[in-house]
Amino acid sequence: MAHLARIILLACMAGLAAPLRVSSRLRMTSTDDVARAAGVTPKVGAPMPAERPDWFRVPAPGGGHTHFQELQSTVRELGLATVCEEAQCPNIGECWNGGTGTIMLLGDTCTRGCRFCAVKTSPTPPAADEREPFNTAQAVARWGIKYVVLTSVDRDDMPDGGADHFARTVEFIKLIKHGVLVECLVSDFQGDFESVDRLAASGLDVYAHNIETVERLQGAVRDKRANYAQSLSVLRRAKESNPNLYTKSSIMVGLGETTEEVVQTMRDLRSVGVDIVTLGQYLRPTEQHLSVVEYVHPDQFEEYRRIGEEELGFRFVASGPMVRSSYKAGEFFIENMIKRDREESAAAVAPQ
Repeated sequence: MAHLARIILLACMAGLAAPLRVSSRLRMTSTDDVARAAGVTPKVGAPMPAERPDWFRVPAPGGGHTHFQELQSTVRELGLATVCEEAQCPNIGECWNGGTGTIMLLGDTCTRGCRFCAVKTSPTPPAADEREPFNTAQAVARWGIKYVVLTSVDRDDMPDGGADHFARTVEFIKLIKHGVLVECLVSDFQGDFESVDRLAASGLDVYAHNIETVERLQGAVRDKRANYAQSLSVLRRAKESNPNLYTKSSIMVGLGETTEEVVQTMRDLRSVGVDIVTLGQYLRPTEQHLSVVEYVHPDQFEEYRRIGEEELGFRFVASGPMVRSSYKAGEFFIENMIKRDREESAAAVAPQ
C-alpha cells in the first residue's frame, strides 16, 4: 500500500442585471458594526479577537462501532495522512460518520503562497505520481462512498496545471465505481481554458473553484498569481464548456470584508452561472498567517444563505461558521439534488 501514501484523505466538511438591494435584516454584532461597515484589510501579526466564540464547540467525533471508527481504521491501514485530523477540523465527526471523502491529488506541495493557507510551498514540487489516478479510483471503490471530492494544491509547474491528471482520475473512478458522484475542487489553471475544457469533459459532476474572498481583499489574501476576474472566468468557462455541470465556489469571511462586499461577490458568482456557494469562517492556521478580523455570528451566516437562495437564485447555499468547501451536509444535499434533476430529465424525455 506504499503507493497510496501520497493520497491525502480529507473529510471536512464543490447575469443579474438589476442592482441588488441589501436586506435590512442583515445582522451585525455591535462590536463589529464599524469594522464590517467600513471594511479593513487583514494583516499577519495583527491583533486577534479576544477568544473564539462558543458556537465553534462541537461534540467529539469518536465512539465505538461508528463509520468514523471504520474509516479511521482504513486510513491507518493504508498509511494515509488526513488533513482532517492534523488540522483538528470541527466537522470530522459529521463527515466521517457520513461516509464522505475528499482526496488530495498531485502531492502536498503548492507552487503558490496564499496568506490563509498552511500547505507547504515550493516553485519546484515533486513530480506527480502517474499511478495516482488509478490508485485513487481503487481507494474510492474500497471506501464505498457515494460522493467524492478531488482536490489538490496549485501546480503551476505543470503545463496544464494538472488538469489531465484530474481528468484521468475522474475517468478511472467512473469506470471502476459506477454511480459515484465526483466533485473536483481545482485551481484556476492560470486561466487556461484548454485545461478547464479537458476537466469539464471528463465526466465529473461538480466543477468547483474557490474565489476565496471579496474583490478588494484578493491581493491581501491570495497569491499574486490568483485574482478575482480570473476565478470568475474559469467558472464561467466550465459552465460554457459543459452546460450539464454544476459549478460551485466558496467564500471565507471574517477577514475584514463588508457585508455589501460579500453580497456583491455572491452576485458576481451567480452572474457567471455558479449553482452552489459555501460561506465559512476564516480561522488562522498559524501565527505566520493572516489574523482573524472578526468572528461572524451564525445569524449573519443565515442571512447570507437567505439572500443567496431567495434573492440571487443559487440552487444551494451552505453558510455557517464551520462550513468548509467540502462539507458532508452540503454534499448530501448536492448528491440528492443531482439525482433528482437527472430523474426529472429522464422522465421528461421518456416516451409516454
